[in-house]
Amino acid sequence: MMNIAMLGTGFIGRFYTDALLGNRSRDKVVSVYSRTSEKGKKFADDYGVDFYTTSMEEAVNRADVEVVCISLPNHLHEEAVMLCVKHKKAVICTKPLGRNSEEAYRMMQAVEKAGIFNGYLEDLVYTPKFIKSWEAVRNGAIGRVLWAKSRETHPGPHSDWFWDKEMAGGGAILDLGCHCIEIARTFIGKDILPVEVMCWADTQVKPIDAEDHAIGLVKYENGAIGQFEVSWTFRGGLDLRDEVMGEEGTIWSNGFMRTGLEIFTSGKSGAYVAEKAESDSGWLFPVGDELNELGYYHMFKDMFDAMENEDQPRETFYDGYIVNAVMDAAYKSVKSKKWEPVELKEWRGLTGLSKDSHLTDYDDDYYLIKEEKTHYGDRKVIIKHKETGKIEERVV
Repeated sequence: MMNIAMLGTGFIGRFYTDALLGNRSRDKVVSVYSRTSEKGKKFADDYGVDFYTTSMEEAVNRADVEVVCISLPNHLHEEAVMLCVKHKKAVICTKPLGRNSEEAYRMMQAVEKAGIFNGYLEDLVYTPKFIKSWEAVRNGAIGRVLWAKSRETHPGPHSDWFWDKEMAGGGAILDLGCHCIEIARTFIGKDILPVEVMCWADTQVKPIDAEDHAIGLVKYENGAIGQFEVSWTFRGGLDLRDEVMGEEGTIWSNGFMRTGLEIFTSGKSGAYVAEKAESDSGWLFPVGDELNELGYYHMFKDMFDAMENEDQPRETFYDGYIVNAVMDAAYKSVKSKKWEPVELKEWRGLTGLSKDSHLTDYDDDYYLIKEEKTHYGDRKVIIKHKETGKIEERVV
């Protein structure tokens, strides 16, 4: 059993608390911080929490608190983390870790120097479909990963601070790109160095200073490519999709828009449908268990199991720092319109990798380009001579 201080009583704080209390069923929120007393009291009443406060330090520095869960706006993450360091409390923090890599690096250094447990709450690498896909990749089902693409788009976030560039640190890249970058990075291999980024972004629809739409490419040292597509301008709800291509296969997954459940309603009930749903009438496509499909159950199980076993979770502040550094490069690329290097103060993965060989021998003299069976029954190969470079086809 874990006693938790929940910092933040908004949309994500409630999502987290629903997942914490609904899955392992033995953990308890014992302390709540809210920026307003009214929201703090309502949250405490709704979840049966005895203590709530508008002082962040009071919420953290309680004898019964074992772990602090940060579900606050981005500009408050560092303050909250430093309080956990000060009072030696285990800490788990929502994404993105920081508004930029400098903030993220300071937080990472602080928790590691203090020797406290730290977990990065990147829920979308814990969804059931992602876990199944990742296991297939690790087991070699699609061979060497060449390209990993992740998309998250929706009509825009719930709270006002997301739309403030200073408070949030950025727009759709920081809010959604952090998910997509870590998804692709996990498929490609978290020990593979992200080298450089090319990114386009623009403010197409919303009356804000930050970007509401972006597409980016992340080049890895082994030659693999990660791709992210993010938008606050997409109409139709929350669209979560991943694609992974390898030498021996491909994986496609749709996490939220099309899950096999379809409901038609006139909308008279006015009931909640799903996160970011744009309508409560007509044909609706809700997920069966939102908390499960968004990865919260598996994420918190990994975090708390790791704490109890004195181990590291799959996602730590170090992972959050790497993601922030990739996003920094993306923002630089948006301005320069060039490939920009990923600048890392600390890298703990592999180094000096070269692009894996893509050459397959056909025989001593030829490389194999392609082998196929035609619709008229012949088996054909396309081959390239190793010395002359001449390409030819043969029926075999």
